[in-house]
Formats: sequence, structure tokens, C-alpha cells
Amino acid sequence: MTKDEIIQNLQAEIETLKKENGRLRDEMLRLVSRNLDLSERLEEDNEMRRRTEVAREILNANIERQRNADLQDDAQLMALIEIKVESEHLHLKPEFDSAELAHLLGVSKERLARLFRHQTIYRTPEAYIDNLRVLAALRMLREKPMWSIAAIAEESGIGNVRTLQRRVQEVVGMSPVDYRRMLTRDIP
Repeated sequence: MTKDEIIQNLQAEIETLKKENGRLRDEMLRLVSRNLDLSERLEEDNEMRRRTEVAREILNANIERQRNADLQDDAQLMALIEIKVESEHLHLKPEFDSAELAHLLGVSKERLARLFRHQTIYRTPEAYIDNLRVLAALRMLREKPMWSIAAIAEESGIGNVRTLQRRVQEVVGMSPVDYRRMLTRDIP
């Protein structure tokens, strides 16, 4: 084979490779475009699912609020409070307050305040929530002897050690450390 033939063969091969390269580039662009389309569809689908879930949650919450708003009997509302708050341990969340409780029940804050004034010894929703938190802290002092006082303050929803110390002192007449020491004194 002559030098000119070799050059012609190489030029033909280069042309074939250029065409193949162009075809592959076009195929890659097509695939990238397809992937972008699929990604957008997936995002749209995920957004639709999220919106549907939010709508379902709002609908269920509204149904629950309507059901609760229909409760005229104070005893029924108090039972509902105990079921919702105590069984779900909502009082352990530091941000849980009387406004959130009223929202959960689907009643106004004024209705909730009247309910507590007439039905409980706590006199206010805030005092009720605070009492549940102190009881949870006392239980944790007893059941979690290795936990620090700060951890118990945090986990009980009270939030800080000073408030925990003051509230435990008011309730049991001693500091959290002394209360824990008294409970563990007889344990070998």
C-alpha cells in the first residue's frame, strides 16, 4: 500500500470517526434532555405528593377540630385533653403551650381558659402543662439516675435547670439532687 492510499484510508477513517462522534454527541444531548425532562416530572410528582399529603393533613386536622368544637360538655373536652396531651407526651415539648393546646382541640384560648377555670384544680392551661412537666421531671429523676439535672430539665420540657430546681422545690420541698438522693438512698 502506498503512502497516498494510507493517507486516504486514514482520512476516510477520520471522517467516519467524526460522523460517529457527532452521532454520539447528538445521542448524549438527547439523553441529557430526556433526563432533565424526567427529573422535572419527578420533581413535579414529588411536589404533587407533598401537596396532597399536606392537604390530607389539613383536612384531617379540620375534621378533628370540627369534631372537638362540637363537644359542648366540659368533661368530654377534659378527657380529650388528657388523651391527646398525656398519651402523646406533647407536654415534653418546650414549645407546647396553651395556644398550641387550644389549636389542637380546635377551641379558642378563651374557651380553653374557661374550661380549666371550671373543671380543674390547675386553674390555667399553663399551670396544667407545667404540672405535667414537673411530674415528668420527678419521674425521670427516679427512673434515670444517670441523667444530669440539665438533661432532665431539657427532656421534661421545662427547659432550664433553674426553673426545674425552683419547681421541684415548690412541689416536693427539696432540690432535684436531694430528691434523687432520697430516692436512691436505700438502693444498694
